[in-house]
Amino acid sequence: MLGAFLIILALVLGAIAVLTKRRSNALRAKVEGTQVATTIDVDRPRPRVSEFHVRGEEAQVFFDVPLPEGEIDEVLGELLTNEALEVVREKRHELPIDGVSKVVAFAGRGSEPRRVGEVALKEPGVLPPPMVAAPSLHLGHIGFDPLEKQFSDDMLQNAPSLAADHRTDTLGPIGKELRLPKAVVVGLRAQGIDPATMTSAEMVQSLLRLFGYAVVSTDNPLAFTATKGGSTTYLREDRYEPGDHSEVDDVTMRQFVMEFVNSGADRGLLISDKFSPFGVYDREKREPRIRFVTRERLQKFVDALSLE
Repeated sequence: MLGAFLIILALVLGAIAVLTKRRSNALRAKVEGTQVATTIDVDRPRPRVSEFHVRGEEAQVFFDVPLPEGEIDEVLGELLTNEALEVVREKRHELPIDGVSKVVAFAGRGSEPRRVGEVALKEPGVLPPPMVAAPSLHLGHIGFDPLEKQFSDDMLQNAPSLAADHRTDTLGPIGKELRLPKAVVVGLRAQGIDPATMTSAEMVQSLLRLFGYAVVSTDNPLAFTATKGGSTTYLREDRYEPGDHSEVDDVTMRQFVMEFVNSGADRGLLISDKFSPFGVYDREKREPRIRFVTRERLQKFVDALSLE
C-alpha cells in the first residue's frame, strides 16, 4: 500500500515538474520575444515609398509625403532625392537597372505626384556611393533629448499659464496655431505628416522618432511607448473630435495616470489637442513623473527643440 502511494506521489511530482518546466520555458520565450520586440531601433525614420518603377532610362521612386502648395522646400527635395538613390540601391538586385541613367524622386498625394528631384548617373546602372553628409531624418546624434526638458524642475517651477486667453469651444487643427521651425516641418512631411491637418500626438511621435526614439504602439490604440537609452516613456493621446468639450476631462486624466502606473514606464505624457483644466499643475507636482502636453503647452514643447 505504501509502495503504491509512493509511486503515485512520484508520478504527481514528475507531472508538476514537467508542467513547471514548460511554463518556465514559455515565460522565458515570451520575455525573450519581448526583449527582441522592444530593442531600441536607432535607425533613422525613412519616408514611406508608395511606388517604384523603372521606366526607360529612369528609376522612379514615389514617396507618400504631403507637399504644400507652391515651391518645394529645397531641403525636403534634397532629402527625398538622396532617399530615392538609397531605395534604388536596395532594389538593384530585384530589378535590372543596367539601362538606368537617372534616378527621380516624386512626392505628394493625389492623382498627380510632383517631381521633387533627380540625380543623373555618370554611367548607366552605376550608382554613386552613399553620401556621408546626406540630409537625414535622424537627429539623435546631436545628443538632445526632447523629453528631458519636459521633466526638468525648471518646467515645474515655470509652468505655462493654464488660463489661456484664446480658449474657444470649437478647436481647429493644432498645426494652424503653432510656429514650427523649418526643420520640424521638413521632418514631419518626410514622415508622411501634413502639418496643416496633424494631431498633437502625430506631431510628438514624429519628433521623437527624429531624435532616435523607438516609438511602439500598444494594445490601446490611443497609447504608445517611446524608448531611448534604456528609459521608456508612456504616451497617451487625448483626441479632440467636433462637439467635444475643449478641455481635457477629469476622467481622462485619471485613466492616464492609472495606465501610466500599470505600464511600468519611467515617465508618462498625456498629449492632447485640448486645453488643460485647472488643477493639472497640482497633479504634476504630486507625481513628477507625468506631464500634460496640452494645446497651450505644445508651442513650448516645439520651442524646446531649438532646431532652427
